[in-house]
Amino acid sequence: MQCVLVYDIQDDGKRTKIADACLDYGMDRIQYSAFLGPLLPTHQEELMLKIKKILGRRPGNIQLFPLCETDWQNRKVIVQQATGDAGASGEADSEDGDAG
Repeated sequence: MQCVLVYDIQDDGKRTKIADACLDYGMDRIQYSAFLGPLLPTHQEELMLKIKKILGRRPGNIQLFPLCETDWQNRKVIVQQATGDAGASGEADSEDGDAG
């Protein structure tokens, strides 16, 4: 099941460790504080427990959103490369659910 994990964490060290945990679970960074990837329900629980342990008593807001297949297929995506990128046409929009 595809999942989106987003967080707002003030502590730089904790934020880095939580990002590393997301990467360890095979998630891809899609924004500075947002990750996307397939996670089985058991891995969702494991990751959230690991993140809770990393965060400790520090303030933070971590949210994990599992997406059913229908919601995943119905997502809207726009990917636009910065002008001047090698090989980029300058505009690569996609609204068909292909994050390309």
